[in-house]
Amino acid sequence: MNKDYSRSIRYRAEGPEVVDAGILEPIDYQYHGRRDIDITIRQPEYTSVCPMTGLPDTGCITICYRPNNKVIELKSLKYYLLQYRNVGIFYEHVVNRILDDLVKCLQPKQLSVTGDFTARGGILSTVTTEYKESK
Repeated sequence: MNKDYSRSIRYRAEGPEVVDAGILEPIDYQYHGRRDIDITIRQPEYTSVCPMTGLPDTGCITICYRPNNKVIELKSLKYYLLQYRNVGIFYEHVVNRILDDLVKCLQPKQLSVTGDFTARGGILSTVTTEYKESK
């Protein structure tokens, strides 16, 4: 039996290009210019697939941001995140993709995305990336 058999198998998942950031809907932040707020959103049932094995990747995606003019409409965010369900994407890439899409949509003062992924093979992974508005 070929000992490297597991390395030769590549799962054919959908690629990240199928994720449509256009479904994200910003809404006006009515207190812009009056006060800052910090918003934390958690999606504890995030799923995608490992692009190498096709095994499910699950975890909690946490988005923390300080809005400028816009806040995210939560239903649109939910549907945006659900698009990753059948996408083959590495942890490090998904948090950066979510950050880029939300920054483009909201143009916040600051935003961070953390993926706290469930253990696989005895290894836990937490990945965080952040954006800060340049002044």
